Amino acid sequence: MSPSTITNRNQNELARALKHEGVRVGEIIAYRAWGVIKPGWFQSSDDRLHSVFVRDYIWHPEEPAWGDVRTHGIYSFRDVISSKQECGYPGGIGPLLLGKVKIWGEIVEHEAGYRSEFGKIASLDYGDPELLDKFRKIYRVNQVPDHLHHSVPSS
Repeated sequence: MSPSTITNRNQNELARALKHEGVRVGEIIAYRAWGVIKPGWFQSSDDRLHSVFVRDYIWHPEEPAWGDVRTHGIYSFRDVISSKQECGYPGGIGPLLLGKVKIWGEIVEHEAGYRSEFGKIASLDYGDPELLDKFRKIYRVNQVPDHLHHSVPSS
């Protein structure tokens, strides 16, 4: 069994054993990475962002991601991550987009971040510029209103 499997199991056992203290907060802005599946010989692109570790989990544009924090949940980092190396993801998983996620619901705090019940993409900030442009439109984040596209008139 790998050390990360043991760590996750211990964290899950701890989460199940914790008594809810009744603390309520609003949404939290955290940071995470999403995987992009590029079309290839044996797969097609679905124009959706995927969980990096659970590749079958799709983040849909119009609904929040969700998970039971006692088993998995939505993982995110407390501090900004701007590269694959910073977040410790293994190689060979394809392009990543990194950005902000709003998290809420039941939240378990960990040393480096959180595991939450719900999450919604708030912004896409780092990654391949073409993929960022494409997925910002699909997920309707980082969009500049039309009236701000115009240049400021000169005096």
